[in-house]
Amino acid sequence: MASPSASLETHGPGQRLRSLRVQFGLTTREVADTSRIIAAELNNAEYVISHSRLVQIENDQSTPSIYKLFTLSVVYGCSLKEIISLYLNLEQPEYYHLKLQHQMTHPVSLEGERLKESKFQVHFRTGANKENGAACVPVSEIWADLPTGVIHHLNQRSSVRYGLIGMQDYTMHPLIGPGSIVQIEEQHKLSAPAVYTNELERPIYFIETRSGFFCSWCEIWKNKLLSVPHPLSPVRVREFNYPGEAEVVGRVTAVATRLLDHEGRPCS
Repeated sequence: MASPSASLETHGPGQRLRSLRVQFGLTTREVADTSRIIAAELNNAEYVISHSRLVQIENDQSTPSIYKLFTLSVVYGCSLKEIISLYLNLEQPEYYHLKLQHQMTHPVSLEGERLKESKFQVHFRTGANKENGAACVPVSEIWADLPTGVIHHLNQRSSVRYGLIGMQDYTMHPLIGPGSIVQIEEQHKLSAPAVYTNELERPIYFIETRSGFFCSWCEIWKNKLLSVPHPLSPVRVREFNYPGEAEVVGRVTAVATRLLDHEGRPCS
């Protein structure tokens, strides 16, 4: 069976839904009857699509709700994402989210294909810490103009997440400036203290507090987590009751800094 994306792009979403129904040899009344079975199974009448409503949808006179799109995905054997994509570009939210000048640091998703065309200057850190007695591996700095999609192939573990550094967050500036994207590997405890030969070797952590997120070097002093900013940053050392007021989300293992802003001007 052809996917919705295989339909003619000149057709509206309703017409493409009609094509899917015809491929299955179903009438609008048969789809309506099936929708009642789905609604009964889920105990929610929102999943019902009446014959008259389906005719309106297929004539592009009505936009179905998310519940009715779910029903159509079940009836036509398509993923819900495929059905919704007939009406919305599902990659746009992530793309436009990154275009906004966000003031606060927060986790982000980097799944959209369009995001993979964005260019960043990327620093990647490798190396082991000394908590297991192993010697530190020398830090490697790789400078490259890479699409963000490449980042996904550098570490396929499910524990990897991403964060966006807010435009007012200068905690690790100039090492990690506002607007940077950081790759975070899940780690809920700080590494054991060690002697570091340079600032890139020292672990940087992504921290969640009651007031938001930030990334920084960290130390534990008694029952306090100390957030240690970069020496050139205007931000001061902050302390939080630990673990009551602060939680370690993970360790920052890669930093992507945009070379040009969205207007094509060099970033400072």
